[in-house]
Amino acid sequence: MLKINNLAVSYGMIQAVHGVSFDVKPGEIVTLIGANGAGKTTILRTISGLIRPKSGQILFEDQDVTKTPPQKIVAAGLSQVPEGRHVFSGLSVMENLEMGAYLRKDEGLKADYEQVFEKFPVLKERRNQDAATLSGGEQQMLAMGRALMSKPKLLLLDEPSMGLAPIFIKEIFSIIQEINAQGTTVLLIEQNAKMALSVAHRGYVLETGKIVLSGTGAELLDSEEVKKAYLGG
Repeated sequence: MLKINNLAVSYGMIQAVHGVSFDVKPGEIVTLIGANGAGKTTILRTISGLIRPKSGQILFEDQDVTKTPPQKIVAAGLSQVPEGRHVFSGLSVMENLEMGAYLRKDEGLKADYEQVFEKFPVLKERRNQDAATLSGGEQQMLAMGRALMSKPKLLLLDEPSMGLAPIFIKEIFSIIQEINAQGTTVLLIEQNAKMALSVAHRGYVLETGKIVLSGTGAELLDSEEVKKAYLGG
């Protein structure tokens, strides 16, 4: 579904990503793990069209989207939940969800709002509340619900557990698995390596903009290198 070939990204003179290649197959949860500054968010933002790469190629469903504008990438079926949630303050929960459906012209909107409310009952309760007044965990749910309203084939999640209480982290990860089981492919970036690898089919370990290890979620959880560097073992 997604193929990244030899991707290199720079900020001015600083190269953040060095020739990274990986793929995501339909129906998978794939995770990229690594320390802060490893280049994880840069890769997601480049896939989403928010950053232009220095070189390399991004293929989504065999179409080259390397230079495609972000709105066309969303329309093609690829949606990102950004790090830090970025809900629209001053707009209600419902209006935030409507923003997620902005590009849609189909008939299925009502059923999809209901589906989001089924996954995140707290959003239904607070549908008329200003999004800025929600707790961190609730804002994360709203950001995920908003992304789902664009009906993505591939959902990009950037640090969904960041700043959340442990009870919310468990809930968010079980919802990620549920979304995946219902047919959405997921590319997940996460500092909580243990949680990410426990739900992922496959994973890649990034260090200073390069992939240094890859394997199934179970293999990486079991790897001595990963345990030492990311799992406190």
